[in-house]
Amino acid sequence: MRAVVQRVSRASVTVNGEITGQIEQGFLVLLGVEQSDTQDDVIYLAQKTVGLRVFEDAEGKMNLALADVNGKMLVVSQFTLLGDCRKGRRPSFVNAARPEQANELYQSFVAEVKGHGITVETGRFQEHMDVELVNDGPITLLLDSRKQF
Repeated sequence: MRAVVQRVSRASVTVNGEITGQIEQGFLVLLGVEQSDTQDDVIYLAQKTVGLRVFEDAEGKMNLALADVNGKMLVVSQFTLLGDCRKGRRPSFVNAARPEQANELYQSFVAEVKGHGITVETGRFQEHMDVELVNDGPITLLLDSRKQF
């Protein structure tokens, strides 16, 4: 499971002109699910994301987590994070999970984050989405559940 985590001052996702998710301070998480991912990957990535200490404390050091700043999370499914661009010019998506599995683990990730007391907004699975954000910092991190150790 892969995630691009961006610290944002605001972010939103729109589908067919309708805002489906919108947050102020927090994280925009673009989430990709791989065929071999399981609930263990969900738990690891949710805990890692929620626990990231990338918000400034009183001394201006990145020392605070999402809950410490009452931040929210906007989670958007993005299978293209699993695109393999090593050969040719067209990405291969053979490692991306099939839609049924991907949606199940995507929903599980959202539930896991909510279980940590974080307010979560979402896009719409398998829909064309317009994502807008103001990256605060800019701070952007790549997380991969296969690179835990």
